[in-house]
Amino acid sequence: MTGSGKKQICASDCKFETLSISGMIRIARQTLTASPLKLTGWTLLFFFLLMALLAPFIAPWDPRETGIPYLPPSSDHLLGTNDIGQDILSELIFASRVSLTIGLLAGIVSILIGVVVGLLAGYYRGWIEELLLAVEDMVLLIPGLPLMIILAAYLSPSMWNIILVVGLLWWCSTARVVHSRVLQLREMPFVEAARSLGCSDGYIILRHILVNTKEIVYAKFALAVASAMLTEASLSFLGLGDPLNISWGEMIHFAFSRGGFANDMWWWYLPPGLMVCLSVMGFVLISMEPKRSGKMLEL
Repeated sequence: MTGSGKKQICASDCKFETLSISGMIRIARQTLTASPLKLTGWTLLFFFLLMALLAPFIAPWDPRETGIPYLPPSSDHLLGTNDIGQDILSELIFASRVSLTIGLLAGIVSILIGVVVGLLAGYYRGWIEELLLAVEDMVLLIPGLPLMIILAAYLSPSMWNIILVVGLLWWCSTARVVHSRVLQLREMPFVEAARSLGCSDGYIILRHILVNTKEIVYAKFALAVASAMLTEASLSFLGLGDPLNISWGEMIHFAFSRGGFANDMWWWYLPPGLMVCLSVMGFVLISMEPKRSGKMLEL
């Protein structure tokens, strides 16, 4: 069989099944209806997404505007003011942008690295697998949070540095799960059939292997975002965050270092802590699968 004939067979027999928009909406509705946990998680995340997008319109005050410090909650300032008179509610609303941005971008970085490492190590095996797994084991041997603290302290305080530090050190669990899944898939009959038809390795990985790991990738991405948000809050609480981009963790840090805890000003430190907990819970809930299907998508 000629090379052009093989390519035509791959293009015709290995065609990717597409779903209409209405079909995708129907599947999403059925999934959310069958899983109250996922519905709760998506509701929480939709609330925080709206808060971040509509922050300039729903915040009662400019978060940078100063006034009378240490005011308790009142009709003018529902959550009081901080040590320099800034409205805490407005700061809380705008801080959702920073916290969600750091969590999502760090999660994307860690997922991309983990998926690529897992796919290459599981599909090619041999020395490529040994090399990638050796690098992964080296990263796993290093205590994650202490190394993040050292790197964040050494680098200049910046939101982008936190994203890179968290993303580059949080990919190993994703790589291990994807690697295990790829080891199962690479021996499946539909993969062997595609290989015998002359489909390239890249085509098989993208159209056959990756599509059957998407559920794992989605779940690990949600957990990676939750872990990144918790890690960012921890680093910011220790004073290693970006003071120019206030996040929920940075608000807790300022409340701790500027008298909020000592004076029992719960309206300063409790709301950002609740925001972190609820947003993390939302990402964890959408990653839960109460009933999994073992059916492979044979293309």
